[in-house]
Amino acid sequence: MKKILFFILLSMSLTCFGQDSLSIDTRQTNGVDSIHASHTTFSSNTLEDATKAEGDSAYIKEDYAAAIQIYEALLKNGEAADVYYNLGNSYYKIGEIAKAVLNYERALLLQPGNGDIRANLEVARAKTIDKVEPVPEVFFVSWIKSLTNSMSVDAWATWGIVSFILLIIALYFFIFSKQIMLKKIGFISGLILLIVTICSNLFASQQKEHLVNRSEAIVMNPSVTVRSTPSESGTSLFILHEGRKVSVKDNSMKEWKEIRLEDGKVGWVPASAIEVI
Repeated sequence: MKKILFFILLSMSLTCFGQDSLSIDTRQTNGVDSIHASHTTFSSNTLEDATKAEGDSAYIKEDYAAAIQIYEALLKNGEAADVYYNLGNSYYKIGEIAKAVLNYERALLLQPGNGDIRANLEVARAKTIDKVEPVPEVFFVSWIKSLTNSMSVDAWATWGIVSFILLIIALYFFIFSKQIMLKKIGFISGLILLIVTICSNLFASQQKEHLVNRSEAIVMNPSVTVRSTPSESGTSLFILHEGRKVSVKDNSMKEWKEIRLEDGKVGWVPASAIEVI
């Protein structure tokens, strides 16, 4: 009877657990290398039928304008990290650093553990003018953030499901095994797997929150004056340049956004000067 109840509980738990994961298309990044090119213009009908392979082909032929058109058309049908990545590469090749940074950031949001995306983002950031020193964080806060960003939401969700299944198996051995050694192994394994399950779901939840409620943006204007109030008559505080990443602190107004920098500075900028990641 105990075993029957145990397996009923297992089935119900897996059903409920499986319904909570977020599925996002984060296909593997295909980096493409090369430089300069001719310009090809596509009609809207042609772009609707374009494929990523055609975008990659245009990129390899150094026709970056055509590649940009194709990649942006593809992204209208849904987000994909590899498309954002190659779109960022294309913008970087034609010198549009702000758009390159924006698309690398969007790719990294979908695949936070991808080293190629992170490396190219750092290269693009090095081309920006503003250098901001972030406020130092307590070491364990930085460690947790790094751990959370080491994998995507889907990867953490998978870890959570697998560790939960193994937790149930460990509990089975702890409850039903007649051997003391197996009971001990089941108990210790169960504790470890419980921690892994909880942490995986917390990290997946945080990643999902970042994807759903995007509060970071990139400065797209060549330069923008940050003001003390949401008005052109507000006191000028400092100037930001294209490619700078900011956090949107107040999103309640349509024409103006209050932003915060990594060093803690805050101010207001026109909404048209930034684009949300």
